[in-house]
Amino acid sequence: MAIAAPGLGSNLDVNGIITQLMNIERQPLAQLATKEASFQSKLSAYGSLKGALSNLNSSLTALNDPSKFQAVSAKVSDTTILSASALKTAALGSYAINVTQLAQSQSIIAAGQSSTTATIGAATSTTLTIDFGTITGGTLTNGVYTGATFTADSTIGSKTITIGSSNNSLQGIRDAINAANVGVKATIVNDGGASPYRLVLQSSTTGANRSMRISAAGDATVSSLLSYNPQGTQNLTQANVAQDAAMTINGVSVNSRTNSVAGAIEGVTLTLAKVGQTNVNVDKDVAGVQTSVQAFVKAYNDLKGTMDGLSSFDAATRTGGPLLGDTALRSVESQLRQTLSGSLGGVTNSNYSVLSQIGLSFQKDGSLALDTSKLSSALANDVNAVAGLFASVGTATDSLVQASKFTANTKPGQYAINVTQMATQGGLVGPAGSVTINSGQDVVAVTLDGVTANVTLTAGTYTASEMASHLESKINGTATFANAGLSVKGSVSGAAFALTSGSYGSTSSITISGIAGTTSTAGVDVAGTIGGVTATGKGRSLTAGANSPADGLEVTISGGAVGDRGEVRFVRGYAHQLQKTLDGLIAGNGVIAGRAEGISRSIKDIDQQRDVIAKRLEAAEARYRAQFTALDQLISSMRSTSEFLAQQLATLPGVRN
Repeated sequence: MAIAAPGLGSNLDVNGIITQLMNIERQPLAQLATKEASFQSKLSAYGSLKGALSNLNSSLTALNDPSKFQAVSAKVSDTTILSASALKTAALGSYAINVTQLAQSQSIIAAGQSSTTATIGAATSTTLTIDFGTITGGTLTNGVYTGATFTADSTIGSKTITIGSSNNSLQGIRDAINAANVGVKATIVNDGGASPYRLVLQSSTTGANRSMRISAAGDATVSSLLSYNPQGTQNLTQANVAQDAAMTINGVSVNSRTNSVAGAIEGVTLTLAKVGQTNVNVDKDVAGVQTSVQAFVKAYNDLKGTMDGLSSFDAATRTGGPLLGDTALRSVESQLRQTLSGSLGGVTNSNYSVLSQIGLSFQKDGSLALDTSKLSSALANDVNAVAGLFASVGTATDSLVQASKFTANTKPGQYAINVTQMATQGGLVGPAGSVTINSGQDVVAVTLDGVTANVTLTAGTYTASEMASHLESKINGTATFANAGLSVKGSVSGAAFALTSGSYGSTSSITISGIAGTTSTAGVDVAGTIGGVTATGKGRSLTAGANSPADGLEVTISGGAVGDRGEVRFVRGYAHQLQKTLDGLIAGNGVIAGRAEGISRSIKDIDQQRDVIAKRLEAAEARYRAQFTALDQLISSMRSTSEFLAQQLATLPGVRN
């Protein structure tokens, strides 16, 4: 009969013995667990390091953007009078502004009616013709002009609205005017009088040239209600006069048709709010640069703290960080320090060539310190030179030459610019003298810079100046051209009207089919060399080719003459170089990713070893149990034999206790 439980036959603690033996057998698993914990700690450490490197990389984005250094701010001393915004091309300086008049639109009020829905007049159709123009001279009393002159603006053209039996009520007239979208907004106001409902017509656009003249032909009652001629019969009274905004800027008189005044100060838009005096100071906006530099310093020092923690050693506890003595960590720190400590290649004739000159320096512990006063002084002294320390920047010695683009292939250096042909704009000149646009032949086909659209003109006879203004307004107001970013400028050439495309180069051209006697001239591209090598011209831009060290450098020639045009100095700043270094470190094939991948493989190997050992332990335990079960049975058998022999010996003769 088999023994039911190990040790019962021999009184041996078989389970205890096997447990102790298996504890010894399991020691390799404990060693693997310790090894795996170390690997996991290193893997986590590399993740922390990569995160800190990524944060540093992100902090450099703004510093590697040249446009951030070109930002301009316009500060207004009294923002209740006006607000201001500035482009990076704005003319820096202080401007004293005195707003004496705001732009406003004209509004005129019709005689009161007793009902908004009652029919006005008979069912006779009435045609309203609205002209916009300027009122000059005469006097204005209680909303009525005496002795004034109305001059229609031919560039706007007449607008017509039909009032018939379906809309010859006050509401119907209002809705018809609004639906026509002719530049007039109609509303009905209740003044509380005996005939309280009054139609109010307001020009949709501000400016002195937006006064209205309304003539009516058809039903006498409707015509009487709506006819308005500032130099004749005025059946409506004026509530608000159409006027331009008026101001002085540093003593110079400036008028604007709207309260948004762009171009009076180069690169600055003023938005007028009320009459009054204020000052506008236009200057470089260096606050954003200072903030970006401070963010970079913080990110670098955070990274330094992370690296110090990962490689630290505590003498008291005799424990080290997970990356203590790690060669990859030392390599990362060395590359960053070397990138920031070296000088920039290609920098010459600059106020600044190293970071310490603008207040950035390394401390004894390897962290970065920022002297904000020194940085502020550097930005005030030469913000472009500071930009060259951080970003990839091209700076031209000629104010009419701008380095606008570059590529990864553009090498730092100084490149002479020589222009052999200036870019020109395409244009068109009309016939000499006046031009007549006949009704029914008022739609002309215009092709501007390769884009064609039909343009509807207003029938009439125009002087050369009027035709130039009318065509400019109509072409620029055509959605096809506006959506494509195309425009023209009208002018007078001798006794003829002329149009000039807003773009430059061989694709710049204007043709008009429908006006006889016009002559078109296409534009030409700029031509020249960059660094002594022939560049490709397109419009006003020259681009260096692959056969040049300046490969990909694009410069814009905005004016001037042919010949030598100075040089462009191209540099790749510390932010660019550091980002390039960081990109390599945190890339998928970088040193950190390589170490992390190696550790991950080691962890997988440990898992495989653990599986092998687990199977071996299972077999060992089975073997031990089999062996000790056999031993237990053997001892039990021997004990039984011993007891039997003792009993037999006790029965033998002569044996006495």
